[in-house]
Amino acid sequence: MTPIRNIARPRLKNAAALDAVRSIAACAALAVCALAAPGAFAAGNGNNTGTAVDEQLAHGAYLARVGDCAACHTAPHGKPFAGGLPLDTPFGTLYSTNITPDANSGIGGYTYEDFARALREGVAKDGHRLYPAMPFPSYAKVSNADMRALYHYFMHGVPAVAQDNRADGLRFPYNVRALMTVWDTMYLPKGVYQNDPHQSVEWNRGAYLVEGLGHCSACHTPHGVFGQEQAFDANGNTAFLSGGTLAGWYAPSLRQHPDGASAAAVKAGLVGYLRSGRSADGAAFGPMTEVVDHSLQYLSDADVNAIATYLTSPPLRTQFSAKPVASAGAADATAVALRAGHVSSTGALLYLNNCSACHRLDGTGAVPAFPKLSGNALVGDGDPSSLIHIVLSGSHMPSTTTAPTPLAMPNFDWRLNDQQIADLLTFVRNSWGNHAPAVSAEQVRNVRATAVSAAR
Repeated sequence: MTPIRNIARPRLKNAAALDAVRSIAACAALAVCALAAPGAFAAGNGNNTGTAVDEQLAHGAYLARVGDCAACHTAPHGKPFAGGLPLDTPFGTLYSTNITPDANSGIGGYTYEDFARALREGVAKDGHRLYPAMPFPSYAKVSNADMRALYHYFMHGVPAVAQDNRADGLRFPYNVRALMTVWDTMYLPKGVYQNDPHQSVEWNRGAYLVEGLGHCSACHTPHGVFGQEQAFDANGNTAFLSGGTLAGWYAPSLRQHPDGASAAAVKAGLVGYLRSGRSADGAAFGPMTEVVDHSLQYLSDADVNAIATYLTSPPLRTQFSAKPVASAGAADATAVALRAGHVSSTGALLYLNNCSACHRLDGTGAVPAFPKLSGNALVGDGDPSSLIHIVLSGSHMPSTTTAPTPLAMPNFDWRLNDQQIADLLTFVRNSWGNHAPAVSAEQVRNVRATAVSAAR
C-alpha cells in the first residue's frame, strides 16, 4: 500500500487511457483525463514563425501548465491538444475535443471573443453548449490579460492538428446539450476574479490560481445532484474545498490542518508537497501524481507560495483536534505480534504477507521511499475510497526535479478479492494508533467496479 495525503485536485490513472480526474458533465462530478508529453507545452513549437519567443507566448504556455489543459485534451500517444480522450461518466462517454489551431477540426477559426466565451461561459463558436467536464465555471474567473495570453499561445504556440472530434456517447437526456442553458443559468458564476482588499497580494494571487485556472474545486468541493459544485470560493461557504468522492477517488478537504502545528510549518509542508509531490506522510499517489508531474512542479516559486498561503489562511483553515495516537507500547505490541507470526485477524495475516516488506511491521514505512501507515492522513480518512483504489490499482510517486525517482506500488486487484481487501484495510485503519471505521466488501466492490469501467 502507498497511502499518503493527496492535496489538490486528484487525477485518475490507468494503464491505457486514464490519467486524471476532473469535474464531469451535466449532472456528474468527474471526468477522466490523460496527460500530454512534457514537450507539449513548449512555447513557440507551432505556427509561430519567429525565432524568439515573445513574452505573451511564454506567459500563455505557462498558464496552460497552470490549467493543465493538455490533461483532458491529449489522448494517450496522441498529438498535444488534439483531443480524443474518452471521459467516462455515469451518464455515458464524452470525448475531449481538438483545441489546436486547425481551421476545420480545431479552434483555428475562433476569434479571441469566441475563445473567451468558450472558457468563461461554456459556449462554443457555433453556439452549442459545452459540458462542465471542461471546467469553465472556474475559468470564468480568469483575467482578461491571462485569457489573451492563453489565446495567443493556442493560436501561435501549438501545432495545428487535423483530427476530427468524436461524437459523444451520453445517454438521454444528458445528450441534449440545450439543457445546459438551464444549468448555466442556475449554476455558472459570473465575472472575473476580484481581489479581496482585506487580504495580501500573495493571498489574492493564490486565491486567483486555486479558484480559477487551477480549478481545484472541481474535485475537492462536493457536487450537487446536478453535478454543480456547491461553492466556487470560500466567501461564507464551508463546502468550498471541503472534499468529495469522485469515480472511486476521495479528494480530501483542503481546509483542515492539525491543531498544534504553526501556520508557517503547515505552509512549508504544503509548499514542499506541491513542488515535489512528497510530504511527511510519503508522496502523492494515483491521480495526484500526474498533477505534480505535469503541472505543479513547473509553477514558479512565487505562485506555489501564493497557493500555499491561500490554502493555509484563516478564511480556509479549519482547526481540528489531532487524532489520538496509541502509546508506543501498543504500537510496538502490534509489531512484535506480526514479527512472531501471531496474527489475530485475517487482515493482519494479509498485511504480513503483502505489505510489511515495504511499510514495515510497525507501520512506519521508510519515508520518502515507502509511506508510513501509522498516523497517515489518508489511512484515517472517513471515506476509504482512495485507499481502496490504491490497493486495487497500484500507484507511483511523481517524478520531479527535486525528487526524480518515481517509486511504484503494484496493483493487488488480481491477487486479493473484495473481502480480503476489506479485511486488510480494516486492519491497517485500526493498527499502530490509527482509529478509523472498518472497510466493507461492498465498498471495495463499488470502487472496483468504477476502476474497471474507467480503465476500459
